[in-house]
Amino acid sequence: MSDDDPKRTGAEDPWTQGEERSPEQARAEREARQTPPAQAVGAAEDAETLRERQRLQQMEMMGRWIDGVLVEQRRARRWKLFFRFLFAALILASLSATFYSLMIGPGVSTPTGPHLGLVKVKGVIDADSPASAERIITGLNRAWEAEESEAVVLQIDSPGGSPVQSQRIFDEIMRLRGEGDKPIIAVIEDVGASGAYYVAAAADEIVVAPASLVGSIGVIFASFGFEEAIDRLGVERRVYAAGDNKAFLDPFSAVAPEQREFWQSVLETTHGQFIDAVRKGRGDRLSSDERLFTGLVWSGEQAVELGLVDGIGSLGGLARERLPEPKVRDYTPRLDPFERLTRQFGRVALEWLGLPRADSPLRYQLP
Repeated sequence: MSDDDPKRTGAEDPWTQGEERSPEQARAEREARQTPPAQAVGAAEDAETLRERQRLQQMEMMGRWIDGVLVEQRRARRWKLFFRFLFAALILASLSATFYSLMIGPGVSTPTGPHLGLVKVKGVIDADSPASAERIITGLNRAWEAEESEAVVLQIDSPGGSPVQSQRIFDEIMRLRGEGDKPIIAVIEDVGASGAYYVAAAADEIVVAPASLVGSIGVIFASFGFEEAIDRLGVERRVYAAGDNKAFLDPFSAVAPEQREFWQSVLETTHGQFIDAVRKGRGDRLSSDERLFTGLVWSGEQAVELGLVDGIGSLGGLARERLPEPKVRDYTPRLDPFERLTRQFGRVALEWLGLPRADSPLRYQLP
C-alpha cells in the first residue's frame, strides 16, 4: 500500500470522498476562494482614502504658508514705498521752502513808500522758539536799516521766557535808540508780561489795549520735592557729584537751609537786573507805586496809570497817525519749516529719553 493512501494519511480527498457537490456549487466555491473578502477590500480603500486626504491637507497647508509669505512681502513693500514717499516729500518741502525764501526774500508784504517796519514777538521767548533773540534782533536791524521805514514797531504777544534772551533783545533796542532818531514803538496785544515786558521797556513808546495784561516784573523758579515719596516707595536715589552743592536742585533730594538761602539770592540778583532795566528804559515815566516790582500783572488801563505804558492804541491806529497812507511791512525773518520740524523733533526726543535740556531754570515768565 502506498504512503499516499488517504486511509493511511487520514486526509480527505475532495474528488473521491466527502459530500457530493453539483457543478454549480463547485463553481461558487471556486469564485468565493478567488474573490477577496469585502472587509479586506474596504480596508484597502480606507487606507488609500486616508493617504489621499493627508496629501490634500499637506497641499492646503503649503498653499496657506505661501499665501502668508506673499501677504507679508506685499505689506513690507507697501511700507517701504510709504517711507520712501514720505522722505521724498520732506526733501521736496525743504527745497521748496528754501527756494521760496531765497526768491521772495524777507517779509510777508513789500509795500513801497513810507511804512511802519514790523517785528513780531509772539509766544515764549526762548532760544529754540520763534521768539528767539537771534530772530528778533535780525528783524529789528532790517526794519531799522530800511530807508522807507518811518518807525520800528514791536508787536508783542508773549508771556515772557528766558532772562538771557530777553536781555539780549533789550540791549539791542537800547543800542538802536542811541544811534538815531527813528522811533521804536512796542504794541502789546493780549499779553506783554515778564520777559516780554522786559523787551517792551526798551522801546521809546509802549501802547496797549485796555484789556492787555502787562507787568509781572519778577523772576520765578518752580520745582517739586519727591524725597519722601521715593522713601515710601522704597526707591533709592543714586546721584554722584563732585562738589557739596552740585546737586542741590535735584527734586529727589532735600534742600538745606543754606542752599535755599543761596538760591533765593540768585533770584533776587536776577530780579534786580530786571528792575534796573525797566527803570533805565522807562525813566521818570514810572510811578512811585511800591507794588510795581512785586510780580503783579496789570490790565492795560492800570498800566497807563502806573506809567508802565504810554497809552491805549493799536498797530492800525499807529499807522494812521504817523503815515498819510497807512502801510505796514513785516521784517520778521521767515521760519524755515524743515528746521522748525527738526528742532521740535529734537526737543521731543530729549524729553522722551529723559535727557536734560540746556534751558535756564530761571524764567522771566508768567507761571
